[in-house]
Amino acid sequence: MKFIPPGASLPQGTLSWPNTDDVQALAEGREGGLHGVPAIALSFPKWTDGRAYSQAVLLRQRLGFAGELLATGDVLVDMLPLLQRCGFSAVQLRADQQQAHAERALGFFASGPGGVPLHYQGQQVPGGASPLR
Repeated sequence: MKFIPPGASLPQGTLSWPNTDDVQALAEGREGGLHGVPAIALSFPKWTDGRAYSQAVLLRQRLGFAGELLATGDVLVDMLPLLQRCGFSAVQLRADQQQAHAERALGFFASGPGGVPLHYQGQQVPGGASPLR
């Protein structure tokens, strides 16, 4: 996972979408869809507002977005494992959060024996197969 320092500018060409919008409608409303878009920033206005998690899953699985997905706003260390699992590839942590703690949080569920992710529940992926056996 890539870390962008709090207050730093987002990478050039990043689209910033609020978590209140329908990402499928936004993608379909753009000329060329998501083709050529290097990054999309999804906002967490409060850490308790999880709509951007759903947006990320839709962008990755339904719309096939392969660019960088950034989590911005009220992003806490505790959110990192789920952010990664939902398809986020970069985060801009809230200013009072420590990157070292975030990196440690990512390691908690990294993988067990045979590279199997250590999650309590399986994850549905396109095609109906589960990565957990």
